[in-house]
Amino acid sequence: MRGEYKVPGGKLVAVDLEVQNDRLVDVSVSGDFFLEPEEALLDVNAALTGLSVDASVDQLTSSIAGAVGPDTAFIGFTPEAVGIAVRRALGKATGWHDHTFDVIGPVTMDPAMHVALDEIIGREVADGTRPPTFRIWDWDSPLVVIGSFQSYVNEIDAEGAAKHGIDVVRRVSGGGAMFMEPGNCITYSLVVPGSLVEGLSFERSYSFLDDWVIEALAEVGVRAHFVPLNDIASDQGKIGGAAQKRFVGGSVLHHVTMAYDIDADKMTEVLRIGREKMSDKGTRSANKRVDPMRSQTGLTREAILDSFLETFRRRYATNESDYTEAELSEAQRLVDEKFSTREWTHRVP
Repeated sequence: MRGEYKVPGGKLVAVDLEVQNDRLVDVSVSGDFFLEPEEALLDVNAALTGLSVDASVDQLTSSIAGAVGPDTAFIGFTPEAVGIAVRRALGKATGWHDHTFDVIGPVTMDPAMHVALDEIIGREVADGTRPPTFRIWDWDSPLVVIGSFQSYVNEIDAEGAAKHGIDVVRRVSGGGAMFMEPGNCITYSLVVPGSLVEGLSFERSYSFLDDWVIEALAEVGVRAHFVPLNDIASDQGKIGGAAQKRFVGGSVLHHVTMAYDIDADKMTEVLRIGREKMSDKGTRSANKRVDPMRSQTGLTREAILDSFLETFRRRYATNESDYTEAELSEAQRLVDEKFSTREWTHRVP
């Protein structure tokens, strides 16, 4: 049995092993990492040998940490990375190339429908009725989408929202508010089985699920990096942020919004955010825009979306897909009965 795990921004870890009587035997860890002293590799292999096939990543990690000396240096990888590779070898965790992803390109609709589709597709991936899915949002009307746990009154200036005719919807994932007008930002959702992030901390799962987009941003001329917990930034400041939701049944919703060209004056009239936060988003005082993706790429939003889709398809096995009539009908029902209701939107006053 063989399992591999590529540490985001680090090295590849591979584990070959056999199983006898539900115990790990003949364990051999390898990869392009660095380890000092080199004899510690024998200690790592010995620490894993004899452990139960049901050992969790935490248990595998603890066994390795307890077997090596205090001066052992794991460079480009971690004991946790070895544990994930073990779980993959046993078929209890999966990698990107174990899955074929449905890809749905931009479909313009009420942005509240996209909020509802995140919940629907999350449930479908959890119960196995839809494969892992990557989809691009597009929308035809303005909306503020607040995080599941944000306070409505602390985030929203009701007078400003009414002045500009902007509604507010609460999504199922945590994180901060999304100020959405047609064409002003880039948003995508990725729904994967929990096995893909099995053994990863919540923090590490963010960078892991967006490792591909760092390459996609480089393709359009942006040198980007992660800023824990959930931000993506360039040398010129923040580009966007991610949010997640773990569904009962095992799927993970991971979605990202990047600012393309946002009207900063309007946004600050609708959202109660201060100047410090605005400066973190790359605001240019000359024209009061939050426009990192437009100004740093020089590309149209459509060209960026096309490039993102091309990068994702190149890296992973994909099938072209679309929303089903049943999904759209259920999304509309959820908008009517949940996401547009005062009870849901104001559930955190």
